[in-house]
This record gives sequence, structure tokens and C-alpha cells, in this order.
Amino acid sequence: MNVTGEPETAEQAPEAENAEPDAPDPEAEEGAEAAETAETSEDGPVEEDAPRPGRWFRRAVAVAVLFALAGGVLQVLAHRGRPDRAGDNRALVDTEATSVVIGDVSNGLSKIFSYAPDSTATTEQAAAEILTGSAASEYRTLFAQVKEHAAAEHLTVTTHVVRAGVVRLSGRTAQLLVFLDQIIVRKDKPKGMSAAAQLSVSARLDGGHWRIADIHAR
Repeated sequence: MNVTGEPETAEQAPEAENAEPDAPDPEAEEGAEAAETAETSEDGPVEEDAPRPGRWFRRAVAVAVLFALAGGVLQVLAHRGRPDRAGDNRALVDTEATSVVIGDVSNGLSKIFSYAPDSTATTEQAAAEILTGSAASEYRTLFAQVKEHAAAEHLTVTTHVVRAGVVRLSGRTAQLLVFLDQIIVRKDKPKGMSAAAQLSVSARLDGGHWRIADIHAR
């Protein structure tokens, strides 16, 4: 069709019929698709089933942050625990003594909270050497029940100290904050489960070794 209103000539007609159609412009198509996607995004979600972070992801991140910051938390608590007279608290000042306290208490907790159906007697013997005061009496009462469950359910518990810090160290007594990680294996769950715990521990120097005198879950 001639937009000027003039009749088409015979020479013009064949050229129009034999003309090849223009090839599609890739950039134009991509622009159209982008515009269509933008319109869809403004009106609502493109796909109703778009993936979102689940609860397990948020929990994993929270746990990772907790243990990453554990060292800093222990440092802050240690400074807060200092009285006005700084000389009364040797925590983080006497590094050698602080290291000994952490080592004795960490090893002790790992031993008394690790057991298997055929090794409860070994755990009890270790507890008798590691615990003192109220911690010893409370542990004996509770471990009597633990032995029954360990035998009936083939329960095996392995405990590791993830992080420990001395909040207060004065004379022959010490206060610690301890993070534990436990692997629990039962006959009905052979793959095992993991559990974490945070404890406030009081220790007492006795015979050159630090013994655990009190334990509280936080």
C-alpha cells in the first residue's frame, strides 16, 4: 500500500513481493521479555513456589553465630565479673593459672558426661575424682538413673567442651562459663543426635587439681 496515494508501478510490486522479511532483533526480544517480567513482578510474584530460606537454614545460621561469638561473650563476662578491686580477680590476668583451670574443668566435664552401656563404672570412678561438694552428691543421684537408661536403651553419650572461659579466679576458687557439644547414640537412632549445652561451673583447687564443686545449666 502506498501511503502517499500514488498508484504503485509494475516495477515496484515485484520488489515488494520478493523482499525478505526483516530478521527479529534479539535485543528487542530481550527488552520485551524484561518488560513483561517487570510487569509480572509489579503485579505479584512470578512463581508462587519461589524458594525461601527454611527454618533449618535460620537455625543453622543462629548456631554458627552463637559459637563464632562464644569467645567474645566469654571475654565480656570475664571483665564484668571483676570486682572494683582488680587484684581480687586473676581471670585473664594470670594466664597460666587461667589455662590450668580451663584444662582441668574441661577434661573433667568431658569425662563425667561421656558414657556407654559397658563403661558406666569407669565414668562413676572418674566422677568421684573430679567432683566435690554439692556437684558430687547431685551427680551420684542422677547417674543412678542414667545407668538404667544407658543399659535399657544402649545409650552412648560423647561430650566435648567447645569453649570455656574463666569468669572469676580468686584464691582457690573459680567460676567458669562452658559450652558443651554432645553426640548421643541410641539403639533406635544409630545415626546419632547432637545436642548443645551451656553451663555455669564452680571449681575448687584441691591437691593441685581443680575439682568441680557446682554445676548449673544456663
